[in-house]
Amino acid sequence: MAVRAYKPTTPGRRGMTTADKSAITRKKPVKALLAVRKSKAGRNNQGRITVRHRGAGVKRFYRIVSSKFEDGFSATVDGIEYDPNRSAHIALVRDENNKPYYVIAGNNLKVGQKIQVGAESPIEAGNRLPLKNIPVGTVIYDIELTPGKGGQLVRSAGAQAQLMAKEGDYGQVRLPSGEVRLIRLEAQATIGSVGNVQHQNIKYGTAGRRRRMGWRPSVKGRAMNAADHPMGGGDGGKGSLGHHPTTPWGKKALGLKTRSRKDSNKFIVRSRHQAKRRRG
Repeated sequence: MAVRAYKPTTPGRRGMTTADKSAITRKKPVKALLAVRKSKAGRNNQGRITVRHRGAGVKRFYRIVSSKFEDGFSATVDGIEYDPNRSAHIALVRDENNKPYYVIAGNNLKVGQKIQVGAESPIEAGNRLPLKNIPVGTVIYDIELTPGKGGQLVRSAGAQAQLMAKEGDYGQVRLPSGEVRLIRLEAQATIGSVGNVQHQNIKYGTAGRRRRMGWRPSVKGRAMNAADHPMGGGDGGKGSLGHHPTTPWGKKALGLKTRSRKDSNKFIVRSRHQAKRRRG
């Protein structure tokens, strides 16, 4: 899918791009697969802001996307739709009883294509199989971490993973970050890669376009007063801070490890940080 540029009729339009919607075949979602999604504006159940710079934006319904199917399930792609809640597109599929489902749309998924779920499904793009039935080296997405729970990994636009090896009850999967992780062979994954590959190349162009998506403005700490931020204050200069960059609450902003000590590393064969050092 290509990226379409706007004519430079205003300074904001100059350089602004959008995704080409030629692959989208349906404009209206199925009402039975919609759910009300109230905006939390980055707040938790106590009303405290846990994610900054969120709020407002246009109202949107949540699309109920399925990734948990029984063996032997088969369906036909009825259309490709835009989903305002995720970067990837979604596909409307209907089973033999004409019951509709939403699934993550893979790259080059076509209307009328038949998808199958189960160990006996052919190794074709769009089909969903357990890892033990997928050949080593195959590109996959929408991967389960816990068998039977549904897809949790590799679901964003353009993402893809690769099955590297099989050892005992586990398979080694290389994730988009470069991390190699052990996943049980009973877990299911979909063959292929996620569609809408050019999503990362979109230039939003104006602040108002981001505001409609629910993003609020952010201000540099150096531009604040000393009472509002540890890096604020001063006589108008923009020299060295005299200390490491920090958050508004005094925590280190760069290099601070936030991973919980209770989390286990036993399923990680190669860390994504090691992969970055090797590429560098």
